[in-house]
Amino acid sequence: MPFDGCCPDCKLPGDDCPLVWGQCSHCFHMHCIVKWLQSQPVNQQCPMCRQSWKFNNK
Repeated sequence: MPFDGCCPDCKLPGDDCPLVWGQCSHCFHMHCIVKWLQSQPVNQQCPMCRQSWKFNNK
């Protein structure tokens, strides 16, 4: 989904759908990456580069 919109789980763009970055520098809507990680219980990897997912705490 475009970053200026919101993810499919949200009704309106804004604070309910923040963008988050991984240490691999890829960016996702919070709800989208959390849903992805929950579907990958063993190897939680970035859906773009397949590196181990870690949230980037800037």
